Amino acid sequence: MTDSDRTQRQYGLWDSPLSARALAGDTVISNVQWLPGRAGAAATLVWLEKRGANSVIVLQQGEDAPRDLTAADVAIRAQVNYGGGEFGVSQDTVYYTAEQRIWRQPIAGGAAQAITPAFAACASPTPSPDGRWLVYVYHYEGADGLALVPSDGSDWPRQIATDSDFVTNPTWSPSGDAIAYITWDHPNMPWNGTELRLLQLDLAAPGGPRVRERQTLAGDRETAIFQPEFSPDGRWLTYTSDESGFSQLYALELSSGERIQLTDAQAEHGAPGGRQGHTRYGWVGDGEVIYLLRNGLGFSKLCRLDWPAKRLRTIDTLAGYSDIAEVAVGANEWQVAILASDSRRPARLLRRVPGGSRIVRRTSTEAIPRSSLAAAQAIQFPGHDGETVHALYYEPTHPHYAGVDKPPLIVHAHGGPIGQQKATYNGAAQFFATRGYAYLSVNYRGSLGYGRAYMSKILGHWGVYDTEDCAAGARHLIEADLVDPERIVIYGGSAGGFTVLNSLVNLPGFYAAGVNLFGVSNQFLLAAETHKYEARYLDSLLGPLPESAALYRERSPIFHAERITDPLLIFQGSVDIVVPPNQSESVVAVLKRQGVPYEYHLYEGEGHGWRRPETIEHCFETMLRFLEHHVLYR
Repeated sequence: MTDSDRTQRQYGLWDSPLSARALAGDTVISNVQWLPGRAGAAATLVWLEKRGANSVIVLQQGEDAPRDLTAADVAIRAQVNYGGGEFGVSQDTVYYTAEQRIWRQPIAGGAAQAITPAFAACASPTPSPDGRWLVYVYHYEGADGLALVPSDGSDWPRQIATDSDFVTNPTWSPSGDAIAYITWDHPNMPWNGTELRLLQLDLAAPGGPRVRERQTLAGDRETAIFQPEFSPDGRWLTYTSDESGFSQLYALELSSGERIQLTDAQAEHGAPGGRQGHTRYGWVGDGEVIYLLRNGLGFSKLCRLDWPAKRLRTIDTLAGYSDIAEVAVGANEWQVAILASDSRRPARLLRRVPGGSRIVRRTSTEAIPRSSLAAAQAIQFPGHDGETVHALYYEPTHPHYAGVDKPPLIVHAHGGPIGQQKATYNGAAQFFATRGYAYLSVNYRGSLGYGRAYMSKILGHWGVYDTEDCAAGARHLIEADLVDPERIVIYGGSAGGFTVLNSLVNLPGFYAAGVNLFGVSNQFLLAAETHKYEARYLDSLLGPLPESAALYRERSPIFHAERITDPLLIFQGSVDIVVPPNQSESVVAVLKRQGVPYEYHLYEGEGHGWRRPETIEHCFETMLRFLEHHVLYR
């Protein structure tokens, strides 16, 4: 259909096929794993599904239909760091975290049994190869570490690693006599610098395995290590490291100390270590092949590395997907599962089959044709100082409407601020693009995915590069005559909400309105009140206190909020422990006093991000109404 055949209607007022209710109803899949192989047993794939506010563990045995292993009213949740690592698997059992303890659930059925006492947040329950022991990450009264417990719950957990502020990704050697894991200390975050450690165990010790030796194998305070994995024969330990400037895959021979770099592209093969249980690569059971993910310019690919020859190639049969979030590798070539999506296709759980892939699970109805949705385009543009900035751009898209004049633009600043918006299916982008908004998701300097040097730009400069790069992205589209310069919106949550507030403070009149979800307004309060994981985050983003107090005041929007003149929509969760409600309420008080148009919505029971479908629906419906009043009809 040509533009002349389409109905002429003002941008922003198109009838979209994607409702706010539909946006709130999608399933979220994560933590995909294969059960360890057993002679004569069908291959079994296990994963976590978040359905609305609840999560369930689902498994598929062989070609049978998937089935829920846990009930919908079981609150499966891991609350260590940024979450993740909700369960682990052995040959016939799934171990999951709920109610601050670990539970043992037989795959054959029956009631779950608690195997740890209910006194600590738990994550990444990982069974030993023989199934007798479970190592897991705990967080209790401000302390983090690794603990070991019998898998049948017959004894109390025993701490085995307590000498660092944070731990993640424990994994057993095939012989069960060693555990590798990642650790780091304040003031670092896992993308700044981590260490790969190895615990050598004495399996013959009375009462169970005891640590006989501790080693640091790789990493330091300025090198980020991620995801240790043993080769199936136990000879090699693989991991990713960003020491070269990009996160590359390495293999360390444990007996000789020989180290081999397996990748060298200007792309990322690892990931930030804030979430437990996040897998970017895996060994095939015969030890001949590694499947790994590669992220370049926000687009991900599945690659195959032939281990003896060190040959790497892309799996071309998955070319239709622009983002692969996870890969799970099992006993053979056909036990490779991925969580894949495209900017115009919601996430699917796939498994490899000869000549292509088979869909195991869809996360949405996929009722909207791909041609009716906006494709993500990787773009680059000069920042305020001439350096290159990266972003993903979605143009207004609809099969039946053509816009009048130029479209309004929503500039999205992602959270983090050390984060990245990738070319995955982005419900928010589609929600607005199919209504006639242009949508720009800015991976400002400080974002992951473009190398360590790009990420490090924001250190000491939070509030500068994010603010300037979002404005530069808008100017780039204005100069290209793609958007209406009078109808630009700045939108973001958490660190992105800080960018919203900072943008309205420092660039009054440039944006027609702002939308702030639980954004940071007072850096002093953030440093004093946030959770342990981010308690020293600001040391690198702004500097340590009290030496950097003047900079904290300069970069705290609340101290300059009287300069905000543009309409502002604010959302906040009442039980947010990352950015507490007082961060939003202090801004609201200034807006009210200054007479600036605003709306404030406090969602009871919600934290740092929305869990309930009714909250998501209300949030997006409110945004539409607010932008229609203050942007489209200004």
